[in-house]
Amino acid sequence: MEIIARIHNDFPTKFGLPRQSGLAPSLRAKIVFEPAYRVAEALRGLDGFSHIWLIWQFSESEHWSPTVRPPRLGGNVRMGVFATRSPFRPNPIGLSCVRLEAIEDDGPNGLVLIVSGADLMDGTPIYDIKPYLPGVDAYPEATDGFVGANRQVLLDVEIAPELAATLSDNQCAALREILAQDPRPAYHAAHADPTRIYGLSYAGRDIHFTVEGNRIKAF
Repeated sequence: MEIIARIHNDFPTKFGLPRQSGLAPSLRAKIVFEPAYRVAEALRGLDGFSHIWLIWQFSESEHWSPTVRPPRLGGNVRMGVFATRSPFRPNPIGLSCVRLEAIEDDGPNGLVLIVSGADLMDGTPIYDIKPYLPGVDAYPEATDGFVGANRQVLLDVEIAPELAATLSDNQCAALREILAQDPRPAYHAAHADPTRIYGLSYAGRDIHFTVEGNRIKAF
């Protein structure tokens, strides 16, 4: 297995990242290929697809566990690791479907992919890229196990004007989508303290937020 590319975005750490791809569709990222794979011919025809699969490495996962605590279940119930998308796997491999926004010439980096909706942090190694095929990759009748029985309620988001003024419109929209998913650890959400201040790194800024009831305030 060889690393073919790395993703670059506004998330230098894991905290605050969307827990699945597609949950923050405004979140943009750039995929830069490693020098050996900066071959324009390798991308021929890719511009005809709206979405792609990324096969990548959980680069900060250090061990595997046969059971994990899914955030969707409040972090209180254990499920088998193969019934989840937890990073604590025997082989630390992730799979994400993202929207391909553009293929651009980035000078010395060659052609790069601009994608949206990724759930990978900055610098994550990518092993492979494949086109998403709606005719064979989508199963509308599929069941979603315990996930479907525990739909997440989105939070109402309030971003302080002075913070919003430091972000681009796209960054502000992405931050709103991320915060609405409630980035707190599941056990914190279950025992909410409205006075507790949380922090995450995003777009080169230290974002702080509090949560009271169904409302999250970022500043």
